[in-house]
Amino acid sequence: MKLQFKAPLLSLLLLALLLGIWHLATLQPVAVPKAPGPALTAEQIEYAKLMGKDPTAGSSDGAGEVKKSGFPTLGQMAATIGRQLADPFFDNGPNDKGVGLQLAYSLGRVALGYLIAAAVAIPLGFVIGMSPLAYRALDPFIQVLKPISPLAWMPLALYTIKDSSISGIFVIFICSVWPMLINTAFGVAGVRREWLNVARTLEVKPLRRAFEVILPAAAPTILTGMRISMGIAWLVIVAAEMLVGGTGIGYFVWNEWNNLSLPNVIFAILVIGIVGMLLDAMFARLQKVVTYAD
Repeated sequence: MKLQFKAPLLSLLLLALLLGIWHLATLQPVAVPKAPGPALTAEQIEYAKLMGKDPTAGSSDGAGEVKKSGFPTLGQMAATIGRQLADPFFDNGPNDKGVGLQLAYSLGRVALGYLIAAAVAIPLGFVIGMSPLAYRALDPFIQVLKPISPLAWMPLALYTIKDSSISGIFVIFICSVWPMLINTAFGVAGVRREWLNVARTLEVKPLRRAFEVILPAAAPTILTGMRISMGIAWLVIVAAEMLVGGTGIGYFVWNEWNNLSLPNVIFAILVIGIVGMLLDAMFARLQKVVTYAD
């Protein structure tokens, strides 16, 4: 059997194994009668719910039926997925929007912040890669700003911008700009000297040389930086939306956790992972298009 068939088969087997473990781990125990204990007060029940436990949901009723509680079963997850996908774009108010609508808000913020970062990082990376003087002058600033967590900028952004949605876009920008900038500068600086010498011999103008010689040669490295930036941007937007609230897939996760709806939280996590995988696959395909063989 060829590798291209073995890999999907192995993936399906691993998925079946994980689902089997999930099913066994969430089997409902048989109801066992027990002596009644002291009744919990309303405050104690509310505190237990906030800690992720519902003392009223795991007990047996008079008919001997065990009520479901704890981690959701595969059946509960299937019902949740079907319900969410049946109408993913509903809008019943600020705290009740479909997952498709929330995902659209997040993708819009990521796209806008990412495109602004690309518009800044790629031209500046060209300048740094082509000019040793610019590299030496800007490198200290890059090395200081690059390690700062994007979420550390959120309080400053909220204070100065005073708009949570735009602040989220700014956070995407600030986390996306560094991988693109560094990889663009590295790719431009690594263009073969022979190609540049030929361009100079033919008296090619600098702008044409940048677009017809340097850009095609550095494109694989630039796409690598863009791919890394997109992964970071999609990672950060979820955390940023949890902080600022309002709309977005991150806010959806936080809101469902506050509602103690663990199946919806797990469903949103799966959506985040699948969308991230698709975005990465898109950039991987673009890398193959621009990569050339020596």
